[in-house]
Amino acid sequence: MNYLRQFPEIEQETIKCMKCGNCQAVCPLYKETGAEGTVARGKIKLTEAVLEGKLDYTQRLAKIFETCLQCKACAAACPCGVQPDKIVLAARAKLAQERGLPPVKKLIFKVLSNPGLFKTGLALGARTQGLFFKQREDGQSARVPISGIVLRRVLPKLAAPSFLNRVPENNPVPDARMTVAFFSGCTTNFAYPDVGKAILEIMKHNKINVIVPKAQHCCGLPVLVHGDVDTATEMAKSHVDLFSKYQVDAIITVCGTCGESFQKNYAELLKDDPEYSQKAQKLAKKTYDFAQFLVDVVGLNHSKLGPVEATVTYHIPCHIGRSMNAAEQQLQIIRSIPGIKFNSLKQPDRCCGGAGSFSLTHYDLSYAILKHKLDDIQSTGADYVITGCGSCRMQLNDGIAQEKMSQKVLHTAELLAQSYRNAQ
Repeated sequence: MNYLRQFPEIEQETIKCMKCGNCQAVCPLYKETGAEGTVARGKIKLTEAVLEGKLDYTQRLAKIFETCLQCKACAAACPCGVQPDKIVLAARAKLAQERGLPPVKKLIFKVLSNPGLFKTGLALGARTQGLFFKQREDGQSARVPISGIVLRRVLPKLAAPSFLNRVPENNPVPDARMTVAFFSGCTTNFAYPDVGKAILEIMKHNKINVIVPKAQHCCGLPVLVHGDVDTATEMAKSHVDLFSKYQVDAIITVCGTCGESFQKNYAELLKDDPEYSQKAQKLAKKTYDFAQFLVDVVGLNHSKLGPVEATVTYHIPCHIGRSMNAAEQQLQIIRSIPGIKFNSLKQPDRCCGGAGSFSLTHYDLSYAILKHKLDDIQSTGADYVITGCGSCRMQLNDGIAQEKMSQKVLHTAELLAQSYRNAQ
């Protein structure tokens, strides 16, 4: 990612924009605010002014560049092939370089980049969450406002113990066809351990050995998108070192942002590093969303699937669809399960508004975007909303709980594991 350190590269990207406004039609933020600064065209114009020295970095400018979901809808719709998401990342990196990071972000990123500290903190949080959160059947909500967590927000309960502490590192199966390393990601590890359990079940049914590296940690994307390129680079090196030690046929993920990190970001961050570049590219080539791996590499055996009698719909996470190109494989898995009645959303790939920490820093705007998705879900009459991303699941669960809707949210892997169980 030279463009995050050598900014003339991003200047060439801004020149490609012909200011046509196609991005306005697809930007969830622009649809809510109507503000030019929220849409790609406006941010590109501001970036040009900054690069030309016509505009100084200010707190107001920082706020404008913070207001981006990184959903990549603008990039997908651009007739000129502009990648506004990269331009925004470069602007954030430049702002961090010029002004420094706020103390709170520095502290958070220090914790994220220290696996031992991060895991210890979450384990402590899991044991003490009852002190700070009111427990509900559908999750928990804060007793008092906590760093961006509004009182009405419904969050998942922290897992105790975490997924990584529940399972062995090596999970062999008899007559194995292949061996994979599983990167669980933070939401599976700390909030939805049943997704990790489902992956182990699925791979066992497909005769795949699974290695779950215990030293894995946050993928680093939350750090990268806030402009801390140096910390994100160190986190990338850590995972490249860790996963390069294992002799595996593939690395599988259950989160689009984690998968994108291994598939794209690590190789880009480390491309000028002679020690790490080749290793990162090697890992990138064998990284798959679990659905991609099952459909494109293993070959999904429909005869082994049992019936799941349910009406479902599917929300396409932005990074599953636009970064990893794995949405079709997830849909193929869902539609192949006997007994499933599938009712499509009108706009399955419209961002849910979660975007990781965006829903913490811009909760009201995030929820306004979510409301459109909730209305779409309600119109399907589905019993279950299936998605392939833990962050999207948190966002959808929050809205469904607050709007008192009846739907339950499941990860695609959980639905598939249930099908395998029902076949026995």
